[in-house]
Amino acid sequence: MSLLLNQHSKLCFRKPVLVRSSPHLSNGLSSLSLQTDSQTRVLLCADPCGGNRGIAMTMRSSRFLRTLSFEGWEEMSENEDKICAELLKEMGAIGSCGGWLPTLKDGVLRLREVNLNHETDRKRISLPPLVTLPHCQTQYVTNVAMSTSSPEEEDCVVAVKFLGPQLSFCRPAQSNSEWINIRMTDPCFFSSPVMLSKKNEMLRIAGSGGQLIGSWDLQNHSNNPKLQILRFQNLPKLSETKRELLESCYTSEHLVESITTSETFIVKLYMKTAEIDKGIPRKKTEAIMVFRLDEEGNAVYTQDIGDQSIFLTNSEAFCFPSSSSLSLGRPNFVKIVDVNEDRYFKLAKQKWDC
Repeated sequence: MSLLLNQHSKLCFRKPVLVRSSPHLSNGLSSLSLQTDSQTRVLLCADPCGGNRGIAMTMRSSRFLRTLSFEGWEEMSENEDKICAELLKEMGAIGSCGGWLPTLKDGVLRLREVNLNHETDRKRISLPPLVTLPHCQTQYVTNVAMSTSSPEEEDCVVAVKFLGPQLSFCRPAQSNSEWINIRMTDPCFFSSPVMLSKKNEMLRIAGSGGQLIGSWDLQNHSNNPKLQILRFQNLPKLSETKRELLESCYTSEHLVESITTSETFIVKLYMKTAEIDKGIPRKKTEAIMVFRLDEEGNAVYTQDIGDQSIFLTNSEAFCFPSSSSLSLGRPNFVKIVDVNEDRYFKLAKQKWDC
């Protein structure tokens, strides 16, 4: 089993979001996650490699869930359809969270409010111009993370992880807001998404392969992160068939922090290429493992995360209580929402010895 956990990820990372001025979907809305409010949530997953492929999901407090292909958007209500159509036309769109759509154009990151329930004009906030560090780039974005539900809150932090060595963050509500730029030196972090930890007040990134976590303090700025080596424990006993399956997969790792318990989990996905569609490989998740992390770096395998569930997209990971409309009243599962797949994994029912 150690081979499966210690190997570097064999994942060929998907084409990142190329920020350019274009009205077409090829701008790449990459797993755009929008929490619009307590009543309505929208989750959009579009293919960053181009083409009119993707799904749109709407979730309401009444636990009504609807999943449609892009072609089916005309079946949505008038207001929903209007928002989805606007998102398709948005230039330089990047996947993000909290009911705000980040866009990047001409070196400026802007945040656009997205709320299906408001008829009024939605707010748009321009952040300070980006500064590109030497030997870095700020056109290809891995993901954007936001610490609060609104960038107008005084303590809100917006972080941008670019493909490669640069990581940047700012506090948009402060009068002297400016980007704090970090240049990472370990290549294992170059393609991984950033997570904002409210519990630790840090930017956290899981290195490729999942063996290392880097944390950057939001108060004491430094290019040198606090590094933590993970020790995987309580590993399930695998049958030979399961072992061969996992060894044939490539992997990706996702850090997620619970909004209710502040627990940190790392979710490891084992994926294989299911088909080649117009020259583009489409992946399928064959198995997942969830590990609960502690402050000492112990990563304990678990099939019980309590009365909460985890959502994974290309740009973000969420951990919600089962009372949330996103969880639909179903505790202890992981849901993967991606342009290639939309499926649940019930953690308690996972079997590794068959």
